[in-house]
Amino acid sequence: MKVILGLSGGVDSAVAAINLINDGYEVEACFMRNWDSMLNNDVLGNPNDFNDVCPQEKDYMDALDVANKLGIKLHRIDFVKEYWDNVFEYFLNEYKKGRTPNPDILCNKEIKFKCFLEFAMRQGADYIAMGHYANVEHTDHGSYLLRAKDQNKDQTYFLCQLTSAQLDKALFPIGNMIKKDVREVALKYNLNVAKKKDSTGICFIGERKFNEFLTNYLPAKPGNMVLLDGTIMGRHDGLMYYTIGQRKGIKIGGLNNFDNDAWFVLGKNLEKNELIIGQGFDNPYLYSNRCIIEDVNFVNGEYLGKCTAKFRYRQPDNDCEIFKLDNGLYEVRYDHVRAVTPGQACVLYNGEYCLGGGTIKEVYLDNEKRMY
Repeated sequence: MKVILGLSGGVDSAVAAINLINDGYEVEACFMRNWDSMLNNDVLGNPNDFNDVCPQEKDYMDALDVANKLGIKLHRIDFVKEYWDNVFEYFLNEYKKGRTPNPDILCNKEIKFKCFLEFAMRQGADYIAMGHYANVEHTDHGSYLLRAKDQNKDQTYFLCQLTSAQLDKALFPIGNMIKKDVREVALKYNLNVAKKKDSTGICFIGERKFNEFLTNYLPAKPGNMVLLDGTIMGRHDGLMYYTIGQRKGIKIGGLNNFDNDAWFVLGKNLEKNELIIGQGFDNPYLYSNRCIIEDVNFVNGEYLGKCTAKFRYRQPDNDCEIFKLDNGLYEVRYDHVRAVTPGQACVLYNGEYCLGGGTIKEVYLDNEKRMY
């Protein structure tokens, strides 16, 4: 069977290629170029610095070196327009609303498991494969998404918007490996990426100074930082730069009539352009016990009732219960959880199975809606 692997230039996808070859698949690879710094006018730093301007080119050269060493064909394809239209514009619109989006989830749905999948099928592939830490179970009743063996690296959170039909054609060759073993395999095969640092930052945009990057596309609108009672405590640089529960960047301390507890973002008032702040990691206003989610995807059939949820990546599972509302909305009820944030994903699980997920729309403590 023919498999086309998404080869990113990192160690995980490189070892995924090795596993596929060893399992007897006919393997080809594809490097996806989904962002163009020059075209999108977001270059920061010295334009003569290769590290600033061409991180994707460095990744491509690493992917090419891996493909050559393993003796597999490497395709290179641009999805720059598709990424802009279907992922990045959504990302910007969410920030305009004062929310904190997660574009990596949409990138998986719209680019890696849609555009790339369509490309691979046109090349006669039976499957696509990725270097994600996840597992898939193919059955006569459709395909299911399962957590990875390496719980610390598990990426099902970012795959929650995939459908059973997309998973029907997907393989995750390192899903039953832990990161340490992945690197050991890469070293055994003497791959140039064996000790390469894991990528961080926004999918395909990379590791940039985020505030400077965002300013290229959205004008900053400074405003007041206030307490819950409206007392003005200082100025913020723009609501888009802050997320619920954030401590860093508030720049308040040593005030008379206040103790030395750290300050945190408690909420946002978009209408007044106010950032609501308060003291204490466990400030009661940061806690909620139910939320409304929208754009909900169930991987393999609607699920209602008791399960668990993650409201942030790598967050411990929270016991919850799902209820269906009108207009495609669902309510998720849970015990008190800190900093459940609009725009972020609520990802649902039943044991090892990822049921799917949706985008957090509104957050409540009992009947009191949080101001964010």
